[in-house]
Amino acid sequence: MAKIDPLHSPQRRYDLIVWDWDGTVIDSTPTIVYCIQQSCRDLGYRVPDDRLASSVIGLGIQDALRRAVPWIEPVLFPKLLERFRFHYLGRDQELHLFPGIRELLEDLRAEGFLLGVATGKSRVGLDRSLGFHDLHHLFHETRTADESFSKPHPGMLLELSDALQVPVRRMLMIGDTTHDLEMASSAGVDAVAVTYGAHPVETLRTAKSLIHVDNVAQLAQWLKENRFNKM
Repeated sequence: MAKIDPLHSPQRRYDLIVWDWDGTVIDSTPTIVYCIQQSCRDLGYRVPDDRLASSVIGLGIQDALRRAVPWIEPVLFPKLLERFRFHYLGRDQELHLFPGIRELLEDLRAEGFLLGVATGKSRVGLDRSLGFHDLHHLFHETRTADESFSKPHPGMLLELSDALQVPVRRMLMIGDTTHDLEMASSAGVDAVAVTYGAHPVETLRTAKSLIHVDNVAQLAQWLKENRFNKM
């Protein structure tokens, strides 16, 4: 009898669970909003309100700033990016994991699931956050916006599928923005939306997902109940 690979069990509904970072794993939404707004204040630009500033979270930083501050000339964006990085780098080590996330990731890894990350962060930024929170060892593969396509392009998920040899039908994306959900839909990947991050639930409902969960405990319960194929 052929041996079944525990990472690709036919009973398992998903083999690979991919996580967004900011607003899904890390409680960073208020900090990112503040850094965008303070960068504009520093330079004397019109400041986006909280809703606009939070709506761009999840995109690559250059795309995010262009959408958050569309009223400035393109030649001014490098200076705005410089100020954003100045403010964010001074605060990112103050950020915390959402309660229960570490335990959930550890449990999923121990149960044999492959874990990945698809984030709008840069490679340097993600690696710094993974190291600070001691999470490197939990993820099998990661992709960032500066080494792939920015969301909602499906590129990061398709690259993870190729790298880990998992078909998209056996992948699950977890994220807090419509950018995450639209990326998943474009890639043919199921998605779960968390409502505790950047986008409010009424915005998340405009994109396709299996369910909306309000906290990590609800997410863990849904994963427990839906990790295997129904018999």
